[in-house]
This record gives sequence, C-alpha cells and structure tokens, in this order.
Amino acid sequence: MTELNKIALKIISNGKGILAADESNGTMTKRLEAVNITSTPKNRLLFRETLFSSDSMKDCIGGVILYDETIKQTSSIGKSIPNLISDSGALPGIKVDTGAKELANSYEEKITEGLDGLRDRLKKYYELGARFTKWRGVYSISEKYPSQLAIKSNAHALARYSALVQESGMVPIVEPEVLMDGSHSADICFKKTSEVIKKCFDELIFHKIDLTGIILKPNMILDGSLSKNKISNEEVSIKTVECLKNSVPSEVPGIAFLSGGQSEIDATENLNLINKNNDTNFIMTYSYGRALQQGALKIWSKDINNIQTTQNTFNHRAKMCTLAAQGKWSSELENK
Repeated sequence: MTELNKIALKIISNGKGILAADESNGTMTKRLEAVNITSTPKNRLLFRETLFSSDSMKDCIGGVILYDETIKQTSSIGKSIPNLISDSGALPGIKVDTGAKELANSYEEKITEGLDGLRDRLKKYYELGARFTKWRGVYSISEKYPSQLAIKSNAHALARYSALVQESGMVPIVEPEVLMDGSHSADICFKKTSEVIKKCFDELIFHKIDLTGIILKPNMILDGSLSKNKISNEEVSIKTVECLKNSVPSEVPGIAFLSGGQSEIDATENLNLINKNNDTNFIMTYSYGRALQQGALKIWSKDINNIQTTQNTFNHRAKMCTLAAQGKWSSELENK
C-alpha cells in the first residue's frame, strides 16, 4: 500500500465522505446573499468554521475541500483552519483549478485552467497542511456536446494536474462533471458520462498516474433537469453503478459523488441505493457541497450566532449521508 493510497482510504473509508467547502468567493457570495447575509471574509469564515467544528466531523467527514482564502485563515480559537480540520481526524484538501473558461474553437464549452504555476502552488498548499486536492472538468450535454475537443482537452488537463499533485505527495480528486442542465435522457447521460470517464482514465494512465492514489468524483447518471421523463431513484443507482463498473479501472480505491444540483434528500437516497446495488470493489461515498450545507446555511442565516442549532442541522445531514455511504439510510431516519 502506497502512502497516497493510505491517504485516499483515510478520506473515504468507514462511510466517511468529503465536505466540499471550496466555493470561490464569488459563488459563496451568491449563496450568502441568497439568504440575506453579507459576504465578508469574516462571515464566510464564521459559517465554515461552524461546520468544521461540528461533532459529525469526527464520525462522518474524512476530508474537507477548501478554497484558497479559507486554507490561509485562522479560526476563532486561534487554530489555523487546516489544523482545526486535522484535529477532528479529517484531512484538509484544496481546490487548485482556477475555474472553467471558454474553450477555444468550441466557445459554448468549457476548459478548466490553472496548470500554470501549479507545481509551486502545490508546495505551498502542502506546507499549509493540505493532503489532497481537487480539479473540476465540466461538460455540457446537447445534440452537439460534449465534443471530442472538450472531452480530450479536459481529460488531458485532469491528467497533467494529477501528475503534479502526486509528485507533491498529495492525492488528486479527479472530477469530470457532466452537467445535468438540459432536457437529455438518463440514457444519453449514461453514454456521455461513460465516454468522458473512459477518456479521463486513458489520459491518467498515459501520464503514469498511480490509480491507487486518486479519488474519482463523478456525477450520478440522471435525466437532464429539464427532462419531462424522470427515471426512478432505483434506476439512477443501477445505471450509475453500471456506468462506473464499465468505465473505471479496478485499481481506483473509491468514488466520491458530487451532488450536482440534487436536493439533499435525493442526493442521500441515490447514494444509499447505489451502495445497495454496488457489486464492485469500489468504495462509493459522497463529496457534497450544497447537499451537505444547504439546510445548515438556512438555519445559520436566521441567527449567525446560533452555532449549536446550525451544527445540529449539519450533523444530521452528515450522519444521513454517511449512513447512505454504507447502504444503511432510510427515509424514516430522516425524521428521528
């Protein structure tokens, strides 16, 4: 077992998942303003620190993805944010891409940037305490897309990123997200997601990535958000497992799903059913942002000093997701 494999397994084993708290300042501003909270460094830190010091961090959260601002901040009790997370038993991680920009010669699609200067940034993040990283490639579905140009370009970037991250002693989260925006069917999502993931692994293997030392962060197989024919949660789980079984090499230790705009309950129920139908050796867990935080954010916004109630809400959601990561969740438990 390599050191990278040990880190990956520490993050995702025993039902633990990943808290994606890596929203850029722009995205976090939208989230806070939507609940009538002014977005300042102090308020962004206060909300995140409230989550990072919750009881469920010890039992449910194996890793936290941070944003550049947050990894450099100090908590109200004088600990650095990475130390606050590490002291709970979770590992600090960091988003290292610099965002999705228009793809030259296919301007309706995106290419993720951030490779320039990445080696030096990784060294600094490692010194700050990060032990894993995240890079998101994003793909749209339509009659024309994703194009081969977008699929190959983003796969290449994900592989180059992964090589630099493993060189620096950290585990790369590889996130090829096929968006649920649009009116496409789940079958189209299955086809396009399979194509995207297979191309990612072609590039990862070409770039000599240690596949035992990565975590894959894919979308689930869903109908487009505008589709009129929605498949059941059971069908979501069956198609998702089949897609990953056919697309992901067996050396990969685990898969941490993004929630991709699903509600908290749907993201939890789908993960639970995926684990009930999981006939692979992959650990199947969660790497959720909104699907872990949204309920807590609503409570917190009513009184930003009401830390305990906010934490209770977050603890419940994290516990439900961790049960789902073990196939032990039920709707009855939601109301206990």
